[in-house]
Amino acid sequence: MSAKRPVTRSYERGFTLIEIMVVVVIIGLLAAIVAPNLIGNIDRAAVTRAKGDLRSIETALNLYRLDNFRYPSTDEGLRALVTSPGDAVAPNWKQYLRSVPVDPWKNEYQYLYPGRQGEFDVFSYGADGQEGGEDIDADIGNWNLD
Repeated sequence: MSAKRPVTRSYERGFTLIEIMVVVVIIGLLAAIVAPNLIGNIDRAAVTRAKGDLRSIETALNLYRLDNFRYPSTDEGLRALVTSPGDAVAPNWKQYLRSVPVDPWKNEYQYLYPGRQGEFDVFSYGADGQEGGEDIDADIGNWNLD
């Protein structure tokens, strides 16, 4: 005869649906508060980077002028800071930038000589890539670098 053992139930402890829902709601609230702040910082960082790029390009253009007694033409553009436009045009040329930079929104920086805002204009059309705009879409140029 075999003796029957008493049946014992082991209860496994887990999370209830309500506990899981509370955690999900808390995470959602935190994300709703933190995400806009992070996105705003990303936009500000892009504008700050564009202004830094413009300052560097402006410095390179001034060095080009010191060496070659003139700024590159609009047609030569910023490429003249990377590759020589020729001895007849720039007899004392040297490489002023490693490459022609693009703005934080992956668009080329614009260059005009003579400029509308100053002796020359170097600018980005902002996030929208179009002239004008406000906030992050506003044009950023060497004339408004604060």
